[in-house]
Amino acid sequence: MCAPATLTRVISAFSPPRLPELRPRRLATARGEFAVLDVPPPAGVPVRGTMLMLPGYTGSKEDFTLVLEPLAALGYRTVAVDGRGQHGSDGPADDESAYAQDELAKDVLAQARAFDTPVHLVGHSMGGQIARAAVLLDHTPFRSLTLVSSGAARVSLSQEQRVTLLRDALAVMTMEECWEAILAMGPPEEVGGPARGIGGPEQLRTRWLSTKPAQLLATGRQLCAEPDRVAELAAVPLPFHVLSGSHDDTWPVPGLDAMARRLRARRTVVEGAGHSPMVDHPTPTAQSLADFYDTLAVR
Repeated sequence: MCAPATLTRVISAFSPPRLPELRPRRLATARGEFAVLDVPPPAGVPVRGTMLMLPGYTGSKEDFTLVLEPLAALGYRTVAVDGRGQHGSDGPADDESAYAQDELAKDVLAQARAFDTPVHLVGHSMGGQIARAAVLLDHTPFRSLTLVSSGAARVSLSQEQRVTLLRDALAVMTMEECWEAILAMGPPEEVGGPARGIGGPEQLRTRWLSTKPAQLLATGRQLCAEPDRVAELAAVPLPFHVLSGSHDDTWPVPGLDAMARRLRARRTVVEGAGHSPMVDHPTPTAQSLADFYDTLAVR
């Protein structure tokens, strides 16, 4: 049965963990290989579950870097994945049909089935909407679904304008030209470019250049046209968790609160965090995820 609705839990920020050195590996699935960061619990720590984590628009698996080791220390194997055409995972550069939401959802199902146990699915932003689509296709490979800063339907008008700006630029520029133009206009996350992530400017540039243009075009359109599928999701027999920062202009927080009520989901707000709580305040974000999974284990 789905988890009952709970009062919103507001979690204060603590000092962030150190930046670990992580080595990507390849996850072999029935739909090809995907680049992942895979961190098992350390020796002597019992394994309490496996988490599959999906990044957002213009993001990558590295966005989860700061929560991987804290979660592993609490007994959870953490696997952050680059989706098709994202950073370290290959995909066509020009064929947008390869990035239809249904295709990306099938990739997630294949990734989940590559493990020998049902996984806790975590989707950030656009990754949350792909995660939702996967669960609606088949919920059986999953133990739960956590939506991180990912709303009920299309993005806000201000974010839609940023995504449209980026799509218009990609239609006439190379990825390199787009990157230079974005930097000239201001902070990338404020002018339609990549969201703030882990790593310095050169790492973010590398991530941008390795992402396929067709992936950005196709998923950008999805973000601006996503329908409200919360009623469908609420009918799925899984426990849900809606987690966000205390401020967000991509999907405003009151809308995330309302979605959590409709899903009868656990609701967590990480105080002081924005659209990427796992980057802004990773320690309380990791703890809130582990608390949710520990509650499921007790139930």
